[in-house]
Amino acid sequence: MIRMLLLSLAVAAPAFAAPAFADGPPVDPDWPCVQRRQPELSLAQVWGGPVPDAAAQALAGTPEVNDLAEVLALRRTPMAEAEAQMKAFAASHPDPESVVALFAATFDHVNAARDRVMAGITRYAHKQATLEQQIEDLRHQMNALEAAETKDFDKMDDVEKQLDWATRIFQDRQQSLTYVCETPVILEQRAFALGRAAQALLP
Repeated sequence: MIRMLLLSLAVAAPAFAAPAFADGPPVDPDWPCVQRRQPELSLAQVWGGPVPDAAAQALAGTPEVNDLAEVLALRRTPMAEAEAQMKAFAASHPDPESVVALFAATFDHVNAARDRVMAGITRYAHKQATLEQQIEDLRHQMNALEAAETKDFDKMDDVEKQLDWATRIFQDRQQSLTYVCETPVILEQRAFALGRAAQALLP
């Protein structure tokens, strides 16, 4: 049974580390995603409007702007609702600087969420690497027990149970990897969409 599980793991589970590209950087052991790792997201990547000056940055920190920005940045806030709230804000704050400040604050919230996700993916990678090593160690232990002249069947049963459990956990976590790795991209797309909506409100 356990041999079938291990074969299934080798065939069905994606490679733990991100693949190396022919002409690209070496594999990053902290990054288990197929998507290329982009550690930083800059405002210029998602915003083509005016660069927020000191006044806009100060305005972005006010409770009114920051509280709305926090709501806009949430993925559970539908884009249509976010755009409607941005339009309402722009209507009551006709100066362009307020719209720039609102997006600057919104970007900060989206970027902070992305940073948390990126850190979580690194922790995820480390846990998977540890579990992968545990599985390998248990396999070696099982091989040694099977090769022993005197069989310790109780020990073999115990190791097999441990190996079965560790393999199942590894597989379950690998199956969740696709969603986890897509999250930074989803946040980047949201930042870009919000930036485009904010730009449309500028004169």
